[in-house]
Amino acid sequence: MDTIKPLFTATATATGGRNGHTETSDGMVAVDLSVPKAMGGPGKPNTATPEHLFAAGYAACFGNAVIHITRNRQHKIKDDDVDVAATVGLTPNGAGGFALTVALAVTLAGVDQPTAEAIVAEAHKTCPYSNATRGNIDVALTVRTR
Repeated sequence: MDTIKPLFTATATATGGRNGHTETSDGMVAVDLSVPKAMGGPGKPNTATPEHLFAAGYAACFGNAVIHITRNRQHKIKDDDVDVAATVGLTPNGAGGFALTVALAVTLAGVDQPTAEAIVAEAHKTCPYSNATRGNIDVALTVRTR
């Protein structure tokens, strides 16, 4: 079987778990972490959680999937025509562990509602984050136009 060569790879190292620090090997992302007060942690100011990082990555990736699938269509979506708000939650899974919840709110400019919904549905089939989470995390999609 042939091995598919990745188009891009990123490496990050985390030290100290949820009350530590994470940084990419190229230094482009460097973030201090702390467990939020809502979860019984210290909730240190100016810190993030893994859910913040996942939400930011999913939002950016999904927005680009929208742009990508419209490249050869009548309705091309420009970079500033799409906004994606990703909300990522952490919930108990009922078996002593935890699960993620995801909601993506997508706003598109320059298209009508039915076209926007069709574009977002196709982007959900294309986005690597959507493909990685499919079958593991329910992703709620909402679509609106501006």
